[in-house]
Amino acid sequence: MTPEETCRLLNSEFGDAVEATKTEGAHPYAQIVADRWPDVARFLRDDERLGFNLLRSISSLDLLEENLLACVYDLMRIPPDDSGKLLTETWEFAVRVVTNRDNPVIPTVSKTWPAADWHEREAFDLMGIRFAGHPDLRRILCADDWVGHPLRKDYEFPREYHGIPATTEYELTNPHH
Repeated sequence: MTPEETCRLLNSEFGDAVEATKTEGAHPYAQIVADRWPDVARFLRDDERLGFNLLRSISSLDLLEENLLACVYDLMRIPPDDSGKLLTETWEFAVRVVTNRDNPVIPTVSKTWPAADWHEREAFDLMGIRFAGHPDLRRILCADDWVGHPLRKDYEFPREYHGIPATTEYELTNPHH
């Protein structure tokens, strides 16, 4: 199924939940309203015309100038043939979900795609996006007592952590980003 067909299908099934679509270029996507995302996710996985059975990744975006954060869910369909072997014909699509930067919450899709569990934890840890309904939302890369979210554009690099002076890859002790 082409990205255009996927977007048409999503618009016909979830018209008010589809905020925007982009079908040209190397990374086609539909932007979905956050509170409708779990329903759309189940449809993308379960509808036999789509069958996106693999969540490849979740990338988080800091849209600082718009005061928004977003997650991009990269999906794949890998259909099995009658013998159970995976076919080489696959297709890909992405979904973007945008949330307010001041109170960033997106519903979890970890029950739809179990791989979302760790990807959502990473987006929580590094960008501060909370995933409502997540079974174990806690930091995954930074220490539990780490302050802030290091991938946000306005993140202030700490000068020290538990008495250990901070440096960057260029050995700067007072980095300005």
